[in-house]
Amino acid sequence: MPQPGAATVRSRVRIPLTFPDGYRAEAEVFTFHGLADGAEHLALALGAVPDGGTPLVRLHSECLTGDVFGSDRCDCGPQLRESVERISEAGGYLLYLRQEGRGIGLYNKLDAYALQDSGMDTYDANTALGLPEDGRDYTAAAQMLGTLGAAGIDLLSNNPDKAAQLAELGVTVRHRVPTGVHLSASNVRYLKAKVERTGHSIELSRLVG
Repeated sequence: MPQPGAATVRSRVRIPLTFPDGYRAEAEVFTFHGLADGAEHLALALGAVPDGGTPLVRLHSECLTGDVFGSDRCDCGPQLRESVERISEAGGYLLYLRQEGRGIGLYNKLDAYALQDSGMDTYDANTALGLPEDGRDYTAAAQMLGTLGAAGIDLLSNNPDKAAQLAELGVTVRHRVPTGVHLSASNVRYLKAKVERTGHSIELSRLVG
């Protein structure tokens, strides 16, 4: 995979964050010029990386239904909340990537939900719509990390593809750190599909019973 070109910081601004459970954090939010896909991705700097330490980084794909409306059909909202706290404690970055529905967009994601209601899993529903199972590309994320000086990271993710793509793009992933298991009655099939189809590091034993 070719190495991405350089991006530059467009702006930076401090934003206090408060989550519905009352948890608060301070973020310095970066915007960028020159990202490969032209999308309005954000980097949130949280906490402080200790001298000689490695930043903890989360690549979080935008999920309007989960992040904003609290949908239980996925685990995105709880992962976002968990990530902000863990990165604030360790020091690092949350990259908020505008990749709704694993890159297929909001309307297509909702169409895929309708197919899932008829029995398909999340990946088969995408392909039935003529769309990729996972259309995400992390070139812009690698550019953002390079601009922020984070050539080596600990990656907060259950998804091995994120680590593999970043490594191909020249980012050293020292450790892949799993998130918690955010299980609900409405997302158990979704989480099982992520384990069985794409090797996510989620304990299947936590998804049964």
